[in-house]
Amino acid sequence: MSAGTLRIALVGNPNCGKTALFNQLTGGRQKVANYAGVTIERKEGRFTAPSGRVLQLLDLPGTYSFDVTSPDERITRDVLEGNYPGEAAPDLIVCVADATNLRLHLRFVLEVKRLGRPVVLALNMMDTARRRGITIDVPELQRRLGLPVVETVAVKRGGVRALIAQVDGEMPTAAPAQPDDAASRAGLHAQVRELMAATVVMPRATAQVDDALDRWALHPVFGLAILAVVMFLVFQAVYSVGKPITDAIGDGFDWLGAQAAALLPAGPLQSLVTDGLFGGLGTVLGFLPEILVLFLFILVLEESGYLPRAAFLLDRVMLSVGLTGRSFIPLLSSFACAIPGIMGTRSIQDPRDRLATILVAPLMTCSARLPVYALLIGAFIPARHVLGAFNLQGLVLFALYAAGILGAMAVGWVIKRIRRDRSEHALLMELPSYRLPHPRDVAIGLWERGSIFLKRLTGVILSLTVLMWFISTFPSPPAGASGPAIEYSIAGYLGRGLQYIFGPLGFNWQISLALIPAFAARETAVAALATVYAVGGEGGDLGQALTAHVSLASALSLLVWFAFAPQCMSTLAVIRRETNSWRNVAISFGYMFAVAYVASLLTYQIARWLT
Repeated sequence: MSAGTLRIALVGNPNCGKTALFNQLTGGRQKVANYAGVTIERKEGRFTAPSGRVLQLLDLPGTYSFDVTSPDERITRDVLEGNYPGEAAPDLIVCVADATNLRLHLRFVLEVKRLGRPVVLALNMMDTARRRGITIDVPELQRRLGLPVVETVAVKRGGVRALIAQVDGEMPTAAPAQPDDAASRAGLHAQVRELMAATVVMPRATAQVDDALDRWALHPVFGLAILAVVMFLVFQAVYSVGKPITDAIGDGFDWLGAQAAALLPAGPLQSLVTDGLFGGLGTVLGFLPEILVLFLFILVLEESGYLPRAAFLLDRVMLSVGLTGRSFIPLLSSFACAIPGIMGTRSIQDPRDRLATILVAPLMTCSARLPVYALLIGAFIPARHVLGAFNLQGLVLFALYAAGILGAMAVGWVIKRIRRDRSEHALLMELPSYRLPHPRDVAIGLWERGSIFLKRLTGVILSLTVLMWFISTFPSPPAGASGPAIEYSIAGYLGRGLQYIFGPLGFNWQISLALIPAFAARETAVAALATVYAVGGEGGDLGQALTAHVSLASALSLLVWFAFAPQCMSTLAVIRRETNSWRNVAISFGYMFAVAYVASLLTYQIARWLT
């Protein structure tokens, strides 16, 4: 540890406001990586205290106990005990507890105290506790616990001053380490009851407003209807809000491409800049607003406390198709990207349920598919209203998301029949209080996700776009060639070869070729099509080029292909890492390819017959 730097670990139960506290302290000075040897995400940040000391914060995965049941909880325990390879033990532990639910959180505080390390208890959400009439005798709680206790309100500016003053001052004295075994843990509940009786007065166990909202949100009929409406409105907003901004960005890149073409001499360099970079990369970048709109709603639902209720509500439905209510949040995360969704299955204790969730998670419509959907829907589906209020394009997008969900349920049902399991799969989870999402936390979440997209854009997508431009441009056509130059390029030969496989689905050689880079990153399919059509002499808007060369039946078939298509290489790598099995990787790729091929084939043939 460098002089003047204090390494602090933030720990606590899920939904205690720990991450909001971390965001309040560090702001944008964060970095996200993985723990060595595993795919579990770690967040680090730093800030400078009033004394000038640099405080380095580590936001550890939430856990209810050191009696671990998941890899995330094991990471937290091992890091705090100083047993994780390559990870030094923290100098100070800040244990964050929800002041409105101390009965649940104090047990973990007692476990942390037994480690024999310096600990500070941060009573978070104190403003909410006061509004609910909860009284906490902080000095008495501090005396009985034998460690510093401070009040915090992580979502308010200045709500962490007491905590900063505490960690910037004298290091608290560590309590003697105590053995961690079943016998010693058995008395923790009795200690919690004693602490609650001596220091906390609660007029009621739950908030009145939570009870009133939950009467509707958790109703077996109205609750499901509310959830369906919420998800429907989310997908409507993607088009209503994001599409105009996407169109404006697309127009801007068209203008930049025209300016570059005027400034650069005709030749390969001009083609690379205008057709490859502005035509391919710029097209994908234009869909960032629609992706951020989707992320915005997911973050708001998560921060508001609604997502655990949705998981609880869907538990019975998901059990009927071989999944569990705990699968809901990983599957919802997969709407952003299947990789964190698969990683999120570590919270599922039953191995069969976890494997089933891993196998169906890639069927959720990840944000990488959104550029393809937006391109094809914008080009082939008219922008008109249905029933006077609903956007037809948004309805089609909702239908594609619904197709992924129904496909996942069907696959889960098949897995349930193949691997019969008569054991109970009870769902036990904490329902946090409803709260208004804090703009800062939502903004930081959007910034992180937008940054990940831009890094992919300037990394793998840029490389694949340049490669696609190269194989679409070279070699030059032979002397006396009568067809378009691109037909004599490497891309032309590859595309026509692949058309033997994908031709029955209605895919021309350009689309067949674009499926190859899409396996590395699905967004690249848009960049690949933009580059191929631009190099082939189809200037201007990509949507117009597609409508001129692709039928409606083929476009619908392509939409269905991407709804069920095999996942990207990164997702397959995570499945291998999480399950430690190449067999599961082969099963995942194989069944998705088969489902996508059959569904696309049927869609194309039916659409062609109807149109």
